[in-house]
Amino acid sequence: MAAVAVQSHFIFGVRTGVTNNLLFFDEQTVIFPCGNNCVRYNIDQGCQKFIPGTERSRAMQALAISANRRYLAVSERGDKATITVYDLQYEQSRKRKVLTGGEVPVHEFVCMAFSPDSKYLIGQAGGPEWTLFYWVWEKHKVMATVKTTNTGPISQFSINITLKQSSLIKLDTQNVLSHAWMSEERLIAGTAAGRLLVFESDDLRWETSVTSKSERREQEGTRETPPEPALLPRITAIVAYSKGFACSAGPGTVCLFEKTEEKDSYRKTREIRIPADLCTNEPGQAEQQEVSTLCLNPSEETLAASTNRGQLYHISLFTAEMSKGEQAQFEFLSHSFHSGVITGLSVCIRKPLIATCSLDNSVRIWNFETNALELYKEFQEESYSVALHPSGLFLLVGFSDKMRLMNLLIDDIRTVKEFTVRGCRECAFSQGGHMFAAVNGNVIHIYSATTFDNILNLKGHNRKVSNDAALSRNDSRVVSCGLDGAVYEWNALSGKRESESVLKSCGYIAVALSPDSKTAFVVGNDCTLKEIQDWQILREMASNDAPYTAVAMTHSGRALFTGTAIGTVRAIKYPLPLKKDWIEYQGHSAPITKMAITFDDQYLLSASEDGCLLIWKIIDKEGRGLKRDKEIIYAEEILITKSDLEEKNHFMLELKTRVKELKVENEYQLRVKDMNYNEKIKELSEKFIQQIESLKTKNQMLKTEKEKQEVSHQEALNEVMEKHSKELQDLESTNNQKLMLEYEKHQELQLKSQRMQESYEEKLQELEVARHRALEDMQQLYEAKLQEKEQVLGQCQDKSWQQVREFEEMKKQMEEDGDLELQDISIHYERELHEKKEANLRLKGEKGLMENKVCGSLQEEMSKRNQEIKKLKVDQQKLQAVIKSLEKDIMALKREIQERDETIQDKEKRIYDLKNKNQELEKFKFVLDYKIKDLKTQIEPRENEIKEMKEQIQEVGSMDTVLKGYCG
Repeated sequence: MAAVAVQSHFIFGVRTGVTNNLLFFDEQTVIFPCGNNCVRYNIDQGCQKFIPGTERSRAMQALAISANRRYLAVSERGDKATITVYDLQYEQSRKRKVLTGGEVPVHEFVCMAFSPDSKYLIGQAGGPEWTLFYWVWEKHKVMATVKTTNTGPISQFSINITLKQSSLIKLDTQNVLSHAWMSEERLIAGTAAGRLLVFESDDLRWETSVTSKSERREQEGTRETPPEPALLPRITAIVAYSKGFACSAGPGTVCLFEKTEEKDSYRKTREIRIPADLCTNEPGQAEQQEVSTLCLNPSEETLAASTNRGQLYHISLFTAEMSKGEQAQFEFLSHSFHSGVITGLSVCIRKPLIATCSLDNSVRIWNFETNALELYKEFQEESYSVALHPSGLFLLVGFSDKMRLMNLLIDDIRTVKEFTVRGCRECAFSQGGHMFAAVNGNVIHIYSATTFDNILNLKGHNRKVSNDAALSRNDSRVVSCGLDGAVYEWNALSGKRESESVLKSCGYIAVALSPDSKTAFVVGNDCTLKEIQDWQILREMASNDAPYTAVAMTHSGRALFTGTAIGTVRAIKYPLPLKKDWIEYQGHSAPITKMAITFDDQYLLSASEDGCLLIWKIIDKEGRGLKRDKEIIYAEEILITKSDLEEKNHFMLELKTRVKELKVENEYQLRVKDMNYNEKIKELSEKFIQQIESLKTKNQMLKTEKEKQEVSHQEALNEVMEKHSKELQDLESTNNQKLMLEYEKHQELQLKSQRMQESYEEKLQELEVARHRALEDMQQLYEAKLQEKEQVLGQCQDKSWQQVREFEEMKKQMEEDGDLELQDISIHYERELHEKKEANLRLKGEKGLMENKVCGSLQEEMSKRNQEIKKLKVDQQKLQAVIKSLEKDIMALKREIQERDETIQDKEKRIYDLKNKNQELEKFKFVLDYKIKDLKTQIEPRENEIKEMKEQIQEVGSMDTVLKGYCG
C-alpha cells in the first residue's frame, strides 16, 4: 500500500516567551515563531511558509534578523544549545550554519544580534554563567567570549554600527528592560518604572516619563503613598526609525516620539492602543496585554507588535499620524489566537469548520478552506471539551460547571440549553447528529439532540474515562477507554456493554476506530500503540522515547496518525508493519492534546499545549492529495435569530431612509450652490454696474475738456457694456447648463453604480467558485511538480555539495603547499642573510689587522681600496634593502593569496546559487588554477632577482678575498 505523509499547510498561534518574536522580512512579510516552526506570513495574501525547527529541540528561545534582512538566526534550548542561521532569499529558507558554545557548556541562548554588516553574530548564553559569544558565523569561528553579568538576567542587547571601547554606564537605581540605537553615539533605554533615558557619548542627555503628570495623577488618584511598581508602565520594547522612535508604555499602549528642534530632545506625538475585545465578557483583558516586541517594515510605513498573550497587531503609521483628535488603535495582524492550552478539537461534515476550546476561556471556530477565524467568544469559565454538530450549525462545549449546547449564528455564539454535567472532559455528536455523548468522571451520558433527554448512562469504568471516545459509523456502538486500562464497546441503543479488553498495567489515553469499526487503536501511558481486533490485542508498537498522547485514523483507512508528548506527529502505514516504521514530523513545541481528520481525508488537525492549531495536508508518496471517494459540497446556510433578522431589516430600512435623506441633502446642497452662484453673479454685475456708473460720471466731467473724444469714448463704453452684458448672460447660461449636466450625470452614475455593483457581485461569486476549482486543480498539479523538482533539486544539491567538498579539500591542500613553500623560501633566505652578515663581520676584523701590517707605500692604494669597500658596503646596503623589499613583496603576495582565499569564499557563495551548473564550477576551477599559475609566474622573476643578488654578494666576497690576498 502506498505510503501516506503529511506536510505543514497552515498554523494558527504565536509562541510567547521567545525574545524578539516578531520580525519584518520585507514590506508585507513578517516572521514569528509558532509551535516548533518559524512562520513567514504574507499579510496581503494571507499565505504561510514554514521554517521548521531542529528535531528533538526543547524550545525556541530567541530570533534575530540581519540588517540586510537576508539571514535569520534561531536559538533553540537543549542539552547543548544551538543557533541556526537560515538564508531567507530562498523560498525554503536554506540552513547555512549551526553555531554552538564549543567546549563551554551552554543550555540556552537568551538573545542574539547580527552586526550591521551581517558578518558577525553575538549570542548571550543564559545563567548562571551569562557568557557572551562573538562569532564570525560564516566561518563557524568564535572570535571572543566574555562574562557579561553577575547580578541578574539580561533582557536585551545589540551591536552598534561602530565597534569601539567605551566607559561603563552605571544605573544602580534603574531596571533597564529595553534599548535601541538612534545613531552611532546615541542610545535610548526604557526602564521598568516607565522612564526613557537618552545617552550620548556615555553621558545622560535627556530623560522623561512615558506618562504625563495629569495621567500619573489620574492613575494615582487621591492616594498619598506612591504607586506600586506593578502599576508603573513598563517599557518592554523600543524600536527606532528616521523620525524618532516608538516604545511600549504600559498595558496595551504604544507611544510615538519624534525629534524636536531642540538638541537631544524628543516629544510624544501619538498614543496607539490595543482595542477592547467585543467578543469577551471582560473587554478590559485585551487592553491589559503587555507589548513584548515592536518592529517596523523597511519603508517605515507599518508598525507591528506582539503581546505577552500571544496576539499580533499592526497599524499604518500614516493613518496613525493623520487621525488627529481621534484615538489611534491597532488592528489584528491576521486573527485572534488562543493564549492557553487547547483542550478540545472537533470538525463537522457539512461545513469546512474547526472548533477549538482552550483554558484561556475562549471557544473559536476556524475555516480550513479559507484559513480564517470565523467566530470566537470568551466566557467566564474554563472550557475543557468541544464538539461540532455534523451540520456545522450547533456546538457542544463542556465547561467546569456545566455543559452547554450553543447555536453558531452569523456573528455570535449563543447558548440554547445547559446540562448539569460538571467538568466534562470529552463530548461528541453521533454521525447522524441525533444524539450526543458527554463524559463525567467514569460515567458516559447519552442525550437526545432533539428532546435533550438523558437517554442512557454508561457505567463500568473504575477510573475516569480518558479524554477521547469514539462512535461507530452507524451510531450503533460506542467505544470508550479509561485510565483503568479498560477498552469497552457499548450498545448505543440498549446501553449494554457488549465487548471489552482490559490491561490493568496500562492507563489508556486515546482511542480511534477503523472505518469498519471492527478494529480499535489505543494509546496509553506505557508508551505503546495497541491494535485491538476481536477485543484481543493483535499488535503493539513501542514509541521509543516519546510517549503517545493522541491517535487518529483516516476515514478511508489508509493511514494512522499519532501525536506525542514532545509535539511530533507520526504517520504510520496501515496495516501496521511488524517492525517500527513511521515518518515523524516536528510541528509543536509541547505535548499534542487533540488530533482530528477532516471528513474528506484532505487535512490532519493537531492541537497542543503550546496553544497552536496546526493544519497538515495529507499527501501520498508522490506529493499529491489523497483521492476523494466523492466530491463534498459544503453548505452555505447560516443561522440567524428572528430578533437579529428584524434588527438587520430595521437597519436596512434605516440605511434606505438614510440614502433618501442623502439624496434630498445632495439636492438641497445643489440648490444652495445654485443660489450661491446666482448671488455671486449678482454681486459681480452690481460691481460692474457701479464701475460703469463711475466711468459715466468721469466721462461727464471730462466732456468739457475733451469734447472731440466724447463720441469715441461713448462708443467704447457701449461696446464694453454690450460685451459685459453678453459675458454675464453667457456665464449664467453655461453655469446653469453645467449644473443641470452634473445633476444628470450624478443620477446616471448612481444608477450605473447600482447596476455595476449587482453585476460585479454576481461575477465575483462566479469567479470565486471558478477560482476555488482552478486553485485546487493547480495546487494538485504544482504540488506534484514541486515534489519532483524537490527530488531533482535534492540530487543536484548532493552532487554540488560533494563537488564543493572536493574543491575545498583541493583548496586546503594548495594553501598548505603554498604556505610550506613560502616558509621554506623565507627560512632559506634568512639563513643566507645571517651567513653574509657573519662574513662581513669577519672581513671587517681582517681588514683591521691588514691596516696595521700594510706598508706606508701602499696607504694611498689602501685608501682607494677603502673607498671601493665603502662603495661595496653601500651596494651591500642597497642589496639588503632590495632583500627587504623582496620580503615585503613576499608578504604582499601572502596577503594577495589571502585575498584570493576571500575571493574563493565569495565564489563558493555563488556555487550555492548555481546549483545544477557543474560546467561553470569546472570553469571556475580552471580560472583559479590559471590565477595560481599566474601567481607562480609572478614569484619566478622575484626568485631570479634573488639569484642575481646572490651572485652579486658572491662577487663582493670574491673581491674581499682578492683584497685580502693583495694586502697579505
